[in-house]
Amino acid sequence: MDQQWYKNAIFYELNVRAFKDSTGDGNGDLQGVISKMDYLHNLGIDCIWLLPIYPSPLRDDGYDIAGYTNVHPDYGTLEDFSELVSTAHKHGIKVITDLVLNHTSDQHPWFQAARQDKNSPYRNYYVWSDTDNKYTDARIIFLDTEKSNWTWDETAGQYFWHRFYSSQPDLNYACPQLKQEIFNIVSFWLDLGVDGFRADAVPYLFEEEGTNCENLPETHLFLKELRLFIDQNYPGRILLCEANQWPSDVRPYFGDGDEFHMGFHFPVMPRIFMAMRQGNRNKIVEILEQTPEIPESCQWCVFLRNHDELTLEMVTEEERQWMWTEYAPDKRMRLNLGIRRRLAPLMDNDQHKLELINSILFTLPGSPFVYYGDEIGMGDNLALPDRNGVRTPMQWNNALNAGFSDAATNTLYMPVISSADYSPQKVSVEAAQADSSSLFCAMKRMIFIRKRHSALSQGDFQWADFRNNSIAAYWRNDQKHKILVIHNLTGQEQTGQAPAEILGANKVVALLSDQSFTVSKNLSLAPYQYLWLKI
Repeated sequence: MDQQWYKNAIFYELNVRAFKDSTGDGNGDLQGVISKMDYLHNLGIDCIWLLPIYPSPLRDDGYDIAGYTNVHPDYGTLEDFSELVSTAHKHGIKVITDLVLNHTSDQHPWFQAARQDKNSPYRNYYVWSDTDNKYTDARIIFLDTEKSNWTWDETAGQYFWHRFYSSQPDLNYACPQLKQEIFNIVSFWLDLGVDGFRADAVPYLFEEEGTNCENLPETHLFLKELRLFIDQNYPGRILLCEANQWPSDVRPYFGDGDEFHMGFHFPVMPRIFMAMRQGNRNKIVEILEQTPEIPESCQWCVFLRNHDELTLEMVTEEERQWMWTEYAPDKRMRLNLGIRRRLAPLMDNDQHKLELINSILFTLPGSPFVYYGDEIGMGDNLALPDRNGVRTPMQWNNALNAGFSDAATNTLYMPVISSADYSPQKVSVEAAQADSSSLFCAMKRMIFIRKRHSALSQGDFQWADFRNNSIAAYWRNDQKHKILVIHNLTGQEQTGQAPAEILGANKVVALLSDQSFTVSKNLSLAPYQYLWLKI
């Protein structure tokens, strides 16, 4: 088995609840995902990341876990999960699941036992205090809903610590018994065949007075222990880090290649959107220049959208206000320090822009993550609360409930998008697959070409200067291929000076059309045109 399979992989973030309902109860489920494995294989997906499937009161879409070693009954059974992993593997698709390390639901049996009895062995699984004035340097993450990181529990007679919702008490990693529980949970899922974990909210595992309680040394020591345990017992399985931090702060999570295999590059994402709106590559250039080298065995993860708001934590206050003005003029589009919109509405439902921004996604350094439904240009529903507007049912066709479920429409876990531009009558898998000029077909082509050219996944990266900052162009090179990727970031024709290296090439092929390409010294690009040119 290729131990570094993740470096070449295309990942697909999949919300089981939203994907396909096989039982007619209005909730997507594991059997529904199994029934669509051919679709994922056809798109070119190498690995699916399943959002939490565990028992949960679903106050935070499953991140409020009430049991770590079972499946929520709405989604199926452990046997269904095993079948899903087996079916995916038969299709050449790997499966990673969410490992929610930082907190549980307040409904978890551990917390219920802890709050009932100070002498319970589970009391030390959580962080308690007689006052709410400890760790005051720690920021509040969910500013729109939480006033403090401490919540008083009447039954326990103490405050408990939480970095997220007050229904999600933080776990106490200073407790050796808890750490052993986590290792047992990891073994449980790896024994069922999963190929790794996306570890949720890892910067916040430990607390220390006088610090901001993020990225503490103890956190890295624990994560190195976890990585060593996986390497020794389950070689080839991966750990993916979710740390919404600056690149220099994420760098330690790779260690010396002995901590996380992969890490999300959060700050590059909003800057891609800035570049698109400003018609200027400079913001992407700046953040990549600030991105440190990582160990050879490690890989960044790049994405455009996901199940959360488009986070604006890693931008300046001025940039945040600008992004809100440009991309979220309606206050309903804003949430916490971000924007709760899907990719297609952010790109004005303009296919030229959508193809261009995906071209950037598939060619920047790192492994790309596609959020379910973005490959067909799904919309969002601002009438739904919190982040639910970007978690609506997958639109398979224009039949009842967009082919997602046979249930009565009013019993769906969430309504299908009904707005004129994004309804199933306009946007669906069936329509996208039938139209050779669709966004789906363009993305499928990009994925196919990317997988055939290792330079696009693991090659060196170097900016190419076209003497025009409205053109974002860069080289992706390795020993096999030399590829120049070019993007016109604007809605106007742009002309730039092509680099001498490509002007002197014997032959240049436009990879996406598989045709010879003649490069002139002054290269003109149509609005939002993008090219992948191989020497």
